[in-house]
Amino acid sequence: MAKFDLVKTTQWKNLENHRAENKNAHLRDLFTEKNRFARFSIRNNDLGITFDYSKNIINDETFQLLTDFARSAKVNEYAQKMFSGEKINWTEKRAVLHIALRNRSNSPIYVDGKDVMPEINAVLDKMKVFSENLRGGKWLGATGKKITDVVNIGIGGSDLGPKMVCEALKYYGDGPAVCFVSNIDGADIYETLKKLNPETTLFIVASKTFTTLETITNALTARDWLVKKLGDKAVAKHFVALSTNAKKVKEFGIDENNMFAFWDFVGGRYSLWSAIGLPIACFVGFDKFVELLEGAHYIDQHFLNTPYEKNIPVIMALLGFWYNNFFGASSHAVLPYSQYLHRFTAYLQQGDMESNGKTINFEGDRVDYETGPVIWGEPGTNGQHSFYQLIHQGTKFIPCDFIGFVNPPERVGDHHEKLMANYFAQTEALAFGLTKEQVIENLTKAGLSQEDINALAPHKVFEGNRPTNSILIDELTPKTLGALIAVYEHKIFTQGILWRVNSFDQWGVELGKVLANVILPELQGKANNSHDNSTKNLIKIFNEKKK
Repeated sequence: MAKFDLVKTTQWKNLENHRAENKNAHLRDLFTEKNRFARFSIRNNDLGITFDYSKNIINDETFQLLTDFARSAKVNEYAQKMFSGEKINWTEKRAVLHIALRNRSNSPIYVDGKDVMPEINAVLDKMKVFSENLRGGKWLGATGKKITDVVNIGIGGSDLGPKMVCEALKYYGDGPAVCFVSNIDGADIYETLKKLNPETTLFIVASKTFTTLETITNALTARDWLVKKLGDKAVAKHFVALSTNAKKVKEFGIDENNMFAFWDFVGGRYSLWSAIGLPIACFVGFDKFVELLEGAHYIDQHFLNTPYEKNIPVIMALLGFWYNNFFGASSHAVLPYSQYLHRFTAYLQQGDMESNGKTINFEGDRVDYETGPVIWGEPGTNGQHSFYQLIHQGTKFIPCDFIGFVNPPERVGDHHEKLMANYFAQTEALAFGLTKEQVIENLTKAGLSQEDINALAPHKVFEGNRPTNSILIDELTPKTLGALIAVYEHKIFTQGILWRVNSFDQWGVELGKVLANVILPELQGKANNSHDNSTKNLIKIFNEKKK
């Protein structure tokens, strides 16, 4: 069989040639076209979301070539396979069905001939009963006191997703306080426990296998802290598990009835919609958790059934692909103008980079093109005072997503108008910049001498032509948050198909874990001379200086 070569396909060559022919295209010129915003934006009134992609370095021909590429890659055909339960995660021989967790139509979805929806609904029902009992004061601690604090112990997808959502929906949080412990660094659990009362604290231990090193280490420390104050029998009233390993859960001291299951067809970074979302339901209530699912389900249907030309996740994916593979963009900034979304980009870092940080294609060959970019960012306006300088005037080409809201959950003076003035200003400045002629005119009006103008003008020029997407949402609600997350999930999926990589395995995280297990005994007194010279000497220094 001949080796498939993506970069030699007609569709890739067409994009390559188009880029060469339009290498001097500038957004200043592109915006001389009439009705550009109307042509390159989408408004969804059901969700109250506006997606403006007009400030991208594209024209009608670019857009046509990109959507042609999506068709040749068979994005929709692969989406249909995912939604129908086919095992598209072929390296682990698993279906990919986070979409089933929020399947609000409740239509059957089959894996190996079995409808998975009854099991999913059973877990949702169990989450509903538990979260309502906890919030309503019916679930009491070992000494009969109401639970006031919930600590989620997990890592990766068992932490980043629920933590991001709880922060994003903090305005709606009317249940017990929820905090998260993930890092195996003892400082994380230590600083958390010292603020809590064991009589009123519940721990949620989130680990599918119940063997994850970081999670179980932290859970054991939490258990020791609790038992020291309340005794062994208290564990059953102060710990629940999100796991599939009933034996290990029982050995820990958790009642099997307080174990919430999830499945191999749900990857960790896509699991907040599952039992992993239990802390969300405890914090904002199960009804709000369902609204989160509904928003995501709406986007699932939009993604599956909307033509590429009006499909928000597909368009976002194609634009990122365009810059990544034809402009040399190695990173992508996600910039939410909402403090509530201050953990959103960190959540996307796992979602995107763990999914598409791959070098091997569908055929098992090493790719000869760029795949997933570095995802980074901070909330506005904080980022403006740290790294925007590099985006505006640095040598790196960095496409950006700007996420903003028309109405804040709570108005505080004119803070929101000032925030959003910056949101709109930044995309305008990045697109159009400031020419040398404009700078000279401004400096002349300011009364500077010609000598000073000549010296200063080059430093004040903004080249512009920095592309951005603007996602403007009427309100931040559980439903719109669910929709926003799902948009990015399907963008990631689409780019994986475009690059022909498996977005649903993560073999790259395994080697370090294996080596850490080899090294741990050495830090506890056992010798091992199998390491390279650098690692060996670093371990030696650690052991010599350890108190």
